[in-house]
Amino acid sequence: MNSIPTIFNERLINRTVLGGKRNPEKSRMNVSVLLLNSGGIHLRSQNLENLQKCGFKNIISMEKNSSSYNLEDLANKFPTVKFIIPQEEVTDGDLINIGMSETDADYVFVLRDSVQISNFVLSSNIAQKLIEKNCFCYVPRMTLDKLMVVDVDYIPFVEKGVFKVTSTSTVVDGRQTLYPTAFIGLYNRQKFIQLGGYDYTIKSPYWQNLDLSLRSWLWGEKTIVTTGITLSFIESAPVEDTTSNLSQFRFYLKNLAPVFNLDHGELSKSAFFRTLRRTSCGFVETVRQFKDAREWVEKNKYRFKMDAAGLITSWGTEK
Repeated sequence: MNSIPTIFNERLINRTVLGGKRNPEKSRMNVSVLLLNSGGIHLRSQNLENLQKCGFKNIISMEKNSSSYNLEDLANKFPTVKFIIPQEEVTDGDLINIGMSETDADYVFVLRDSVQISNFVLSSNIAQKLIEKNCFCYVPRMTLDKLMVVDVDYIPFVEKGVFKVTSTSTVVDGRQTLYPTAFIGLYNRQKFIQLGGYDYTIKSPYWQNLDLSLRSWLWGEKTIVTTGITLSFIESAPVEDTTSNLSQFRFYLKNLAPVFNLDHGELSKSAFFRTLRRTSCGFVETVRQFKDAREWVEKNKYRFKMDAAGLITSWGTEK
């Protein structure tokens, strides 16, 4: 596994770019939309037509592959849409990192083709109100078939010394949440870049999402729920794979192991012995992972505003 990235978009990914040579004619907000596509053609044209009516500054369609449909035809049909096709295996975080570098909008709205997309998916009035609050990430209210509420309020806690996350179906506007469901959210692009974006060395979607989100909280940013945006999954809500693996271990070393001391975060050498209970990757690999994490924490130590224990203790107390 590569060293933990220390700057945004450190991994250079070969990709093909189609379209996007014309700017949208009816741009009404300083927000770009980033659509993560699963690879199917179902509702593709309708989704893009609806997004064009919303008034986004840019529309970027991220493709996992180009084998299932003709992207050149779509690019000709939608000349204001930029289609990006990676030429190597990528994670969702990689796709979002790429998309963030392809626009200069203040905010980027990350969507998936697994949700219903209408021309009312985000209004310019709601977008302006959220932008003025300058939060790192706004998480929409989520439903399934517009009837069943999907949990978006995630709460960190500790049980018998183990970090865990619970959730509630109660949706309250402005309430803090640990991370966005399935990466879906309205992100402050500059804050996203300053945080380093998603860590491409963490391959598991769940741990990759949680890594950036928890890091943002530890570094002084916030993610909150907004009832001003409501999205509905078309068929089923995503099922998160929380399996403990090397991705989980790297998440632990970066976010849970560091301790906040006076004015900085630190990962002391003595913490190594605690990590041995957290991994099954072998002694030599554990040493390498721990050394890599210590170097990363040292480079970013003054960006920490608290540690995970302090975040959990104070969770829900801020207004």
